[in-house]
Amino acid sequence: MLRRLARYLGHRTWFARAGRVLVPLDRTVAKLTKGRVVALGLIPTLIITTTGKKSGLPRTQPLAYARDGDHFVVIGSNWGQQSHPAWSANLLANPDAVVTLGGREIPVRGELATGEQRERLLKLLLEVWPAYTTYQQRASNRVIRVFSLIPR
Repeated sequence: MLRRLARYLGHRTWFARAGRVLVPLDRTVAKLTKGRVVALGLIPTLIITTTGKKSGLPRTQPLAYARDGDHFVVIGSNWGQQSHPAWSANLLANPDAVVTLGGREIPVRGELATGEQRERLLKLLLEVWPAYTTYQQRASNRVIRVFSLIPR
């Protein structure tokens, strides 16, 4: 029931604003629990660690994900903001990353999805979080990036 309510509220502007504020808290809880508790279990969530494009330092971010076989699919929605999230620029600059899921670290390589592959992967993500449709409308000045994270 709580999951269904979150999926309904996810389309609301205030929910996206609250989500942006809660991400640092979610990141801290995920770090303390080694990725075992993320997003209160409302949606499938992983932790991605990328290498900062400018700093070269590790950067972590909780992300909703979908599965595509043994690949993880993530989206740079940035809650529908006008700019791409920093983690997606990091992944474009250095595709090697680490996913933490259920306390396990999995080295991955990120590939930006385009064309038909992007559309297919986007459908998988919309099953997990339908509000991505709303986020795309809000971020109408850009094409939201979709990545396939392939275990190495």
